[in-house]
Amino acid sequence: MKNLHRSLVIGCSALALAGCGADDIASPGGTGVVINQPATPAPTPTPGPTPTPTVSAPDICPNLTNDGSVQLTNAGTISGPTGSYRICQLPSLITKSVELPRIPGVLYGMNGRVDVGCDGGFSAPSAGSPYNSTTIGCGSLTADTGVTLSIAPGVILIGQTGQSWLAVNRGNKINAVGTADKPIIFTSQDNVAGFNTEATQGGQWGGVVLLGRGKVTDCNVGTVASNTCERDTEGAVNLARFGGNDDTYNAGRMSYVQIRYSGFVLSNNKELQALTAEAIGSGTTLDHIQSHRSSDDGAEFFGGNFNLKYYIATAADDDSLDVDTGARVNIQYALLLQKPGEGDALFEIDSNGNEGDTPRTNLKVVNFTAYQPDVSSNNEGNDKASALFRGNADVTLYNGLIVTPNNECVRMTSNTSAANRATLTARSVGLECSGSGSAKFIGDGSGTAFSAADVAGFFTGSASNDIDLTGALMNVFVNSATADAFATTDPTTLASSFFSATPTPYHVGAAWSGNTSWAAGWTCNSSYAPLGGLTDCTTLPVY
Repeated sequence: MKNLHRSLVIGCSALALAGCGADDIASPGGTGVVINQPATPAPTPTPGPTPTPTVSAPDICPNLTNDGSVQLTNAGTISGPTGSYRICQLPSLITKSVELPRIPGVLYGMNGRVDVGCDGGFSAPSAGSPYNSTTIGCGSLTADTGVTLSIAPGVILIGQTGQSWLAVNRGNKINAVGTADKPIIFTSQDNVAGFNTEATQGGQWGGVVLLGRGKVTDCNVGTVASNTCERDTEGAVNLARFGGNDDTYNAGRMSYVQIRYSGFVLSNNKELQALTAEAIGSGTTLDHIQSHRSSDDGAEFFGGNFNLKYYIATAADDDSLDVDTGARVNIQYALLLQKPGEGDALFEIDSNGNEGDTPRTNLKVVNFTAYQPDVSSNNEGNDKASALFRGNADVTLYNGLIVTPNNECVRMTSNTSAANRATLTARSVGLECSGSGSAKFIGDGSGTAFSAADVAGFFTGSASNDIDLTGALMNVFVNSATADAFATTDPTTLASSFFSATPTPYHVGAAWSGNTSWAAGWTCNSSYAPLGGLTDCTTLPVY
C-alpha cells in the first residue's frame, strides 16, 4: 500500500512538485463506543460542509519586503479536492519582521526547518555584548534580532517535507491571530492534495515550536542551582535551545489556530508535537488552539510559566496533553478527545526524572472534558491509565470530566521520596471509568510508592467529586443532563486571576448545553470529534 500510495503521488499530474510529503501511516482505528444519551439531549454541533474545488493558484508569489531581505521561493503548484494552489516557500531563516497575507490560492511552504529570527541566548543581550547564536546562519550578534512573524487570518501553511517545522527563537515572536471564521491552519502537503482520510496518522511534518527564556529543569546546559539551566529541543539536529530566568517572557500570540497531521520523528525516536512550548512566559498569549492527529502529543510544554484558554486535542497518537520539566501552566476550557483504540494518556504530567529540581511542574486545569473511548495497546504498554501524574508535579483539577469507560482513570507513580513525589488536588471532578472503588486507580513506584487507595483518596477526600459518574457525555464531548447537574467549585479561589467563573450558570466539563459555540467554526471535524467546524479535517476551508 505504501508503494501504491507513492506511485499515485508521483503519477498524479495535479502535483507540479518534486516531493509530495511523507507517506501516510494507516491506523486501524476502533469500533467506537456508545455514549449514554440523556432524556433531553443538548444540541449536536453540525459538521461543516466539504468544499467544492473552487480555488485557483495565482501566477506569482507575493513580495513580503521591498528590500528583498525576506524572499519567497515559487515552489510550483499543488492540486487537491478544493482546487489548485501555488506554494510560496518561506526561507530557512526569516531575518526581518513580515506578515504573511491571505491570498486566495496561496500556500506558504516550509521546506525543512524555518527559523524566526536568531536565537538571542539565555537572557536578552545588551548592545556591545556579543554572544554566539546557536541558530544556523546567524553568526555572532550583539542584540536580539527582534523578528516577528505575523500571519493573517485564513492563511494556510504547509510542511513540504517530513522534517519541516517552525522554530520561533528566543528574542523573536510569532503573531498568528486568526478569527472564528478564518482560522490559521498549519498542515501537511498530503492534506492539501486530498490523500488523508480519517484513518491517516500524523507525522507528515514537524510542528510549531515556541522557544523562550522562562525557567526550566532537567538541564542540557548549566544547572538549576546556579540559575543557568537550558534545554535543547528534543530531536533537533541543529540546536534549538530554550530556557532562561524570565518567566514573563513574551513569545507572541497564537489565537484561532489549527495544527494538523504533525509529529515527524526528527531523530533517535524524538518526535515533535503539534505545538511545543518551551520555557515561554506569561507575556505569551495562547487561545483557541486545535491539535489534530499529532503522531506524538497533542501539545507538550517544557518549563516556563503561561496561560492557555480554549485548547482542543483530537486523535493524538501519544498523550493529548504533556507537561513537564518545571512548566507552570494554567488552562481553562480543554477538550481532550482520543480516537477509539488509539493514543496513550489524556494527561501525562511529570518532571522527567529529576525530582529534586525546582521549579516543580505545576498544572492547573479548569473546565475540561477528557474522553478516551477505548484502550489502545500504546496506553497499556506505557501510561496504563487515562491520566498519569508522577514525580515532582503538582496537579490541580477543577470542574472537569474524565470519561474512560474501558480503562482505569488515574495512575500516580513515584520513584522518589515522599517529599518530592507528585500531588493532586481535585474539586468537582466526575470520573466514569472501568472497575469499582480503588480498582479505578493505579498506584505504583520504586521510591515512596503510591497505592491505588492513595490515588482514590485524592478524589474521595472531597465530597465535591464523583468517582462513579455514569452517562456523563453525549455527542462525544457535550455534557449530558447528568453532568450539567453536577455541583461546581468556584475556580477564582485558585491562586490565579486567569480563571473565570463565566459563562453562567456554571458547569463542569468544557462544553454544555448553551456553551458549545466556542468550539465551533474555527475548528475542523472528524467522526470522533464533530466540533461544528468549518470543514472536515481531511480537507481545507474555502473562503
